[in-house]
Amino acid sequence: MFWDVKERLPKPNLGELQRLRFLTTTDFPPFNYLDRDGRLSGFHIDLVRAICDELGVADKCQIQAMPWEQLEDALERGRGEAIIAGIAVTEDTRAKYAFSRPYLQFPARFMMPRTSAATEPVYEKIEGERIGVIAGSGHERMLRAYFPGVKVVTYTRQEWLYADLKAGKLAGAFGDGMRFAFWLAGSEASGCCRFAGGPYLAPEYLGVGLAVATKVNDPALAAAFDYALQQIALKGRFAELYLRYFPVSFY
Repeated sequence: MFWDVKERLPKPNLGELQRLRFLTTTDFPPFNYLDRDGRLSGFHIDLVRAICDELGVADKCQIQAMPWEQLEDALERGRGEAIIAGIAVTEDTRAKYAFSRPYLQFPARFMMPRTSAATEPVYEKIEGERIGVIAGSGHERMLRAYFPGVKVVTYTRQEWLYADLKAGKLAGAFGDGMRFAFWLAGSEASGCCRFAGGPYLAPEYLGVGLAVATKVNDPALAAAFDYALQQIALKGRFAELYLRYFPVSFY
C-alpha cells in the first residue's frame, strides 16, 4: 500500500537465524485477539505468517502473546526477536527499538450524513459548519489547523459524537478513519452516514503508522521485514489481508 514499485530492496539471508519469535498482545482487535476457540488471531497474526513465508523461515517462526506492559522487557531479555503490537513510532521509542517501515497508516476522515456528504474540496463546503471531534486529540489539532473555518464541537466520548451526528446536530464528524469505518459497518450507525472527502494523512498529527519493532541494535532484522512487507504488498497479499479484516475501507 505504501511501497514504491520501482524500489528494489535486497533480499536478506536469514539462513543462520535459529528462530524468529514475534511478540504481541491479545487485546487489540482486529489486529491481535483470541477467537471463540481461544486461538490467537487477527490481521497481525496473518501478516506475521506472510512475512515468515516471504523470508523463507516459516518453520522457524513463532508468535507469543503477553500483556502489553511486558513486551518491552520480553524483547530486551531475548524472549523474542520482534514486536508486532502497534507500538507508536516516536522519537522516544526510536531510542528503544529499530522499526521496519510503516505497513499501515491511519488516515483522518470526515463522516457526514448520507444526504449531505460533501465531496472534495471539502473545506469549501463545511465553512461555518459544526464538525464534531474528540477533545484533545491529534484529530482536533489537525481539524483546527487544516479547516480553520469550521465550528469545532469537541466531545470526550466517542459514542456522544456518534449520537449527535445521527441526530443531525452536527454537519459532520472528523476523526480516525479506522474507528469510523467499524462504526459505519455496524448496526449502531443504521446506515445514517458515510465517508466524505479525504483520506487525510498527516504524520505530524497522527503519527507514521504501524511498524514492526526489533531491538535497537538489530536494524538488519528490521530491514529484512522491509523486504518481506514490500513483497507482500507488491504481490497483492497485503490487500487481501486488509480487505479481510477491514471490509469498509478507511481509505
